[in-house]
Amino acid sequence: MQNKKIKKILMNKLALQEIYVTGDSNHIEIIAIGEIFTGMSEVKRQQSVYTSLMSDIMEKKIHAITIKSYSPKEWNKKKHNYSP
Repeated sequence: MQNKKIKKILMNKLALQEIYVTGDSNHIEIIAIGEIFTGMSEVKRQQSVYTSLMSDIMEKKIHAITIKSYSPKEWNKKKHNYSP
């Protein structure tokens, strides 16, 4: 599955402010930033991303995912350490 398609799915389903998707269909790395994650536990954040991609995971279009998710406030503190 193309990274652009994953990005589009997550942007639409989770109303994210920013998203970075890297890797290939064997291993996708996702950094998702959105208000939806404010006050949400790390487990709930990952569940929301997995749920949005579940049909593609079940169809084996995506094999493995690493997810990092942040509220915009959290991302503002972390983003200086990230370069896509």
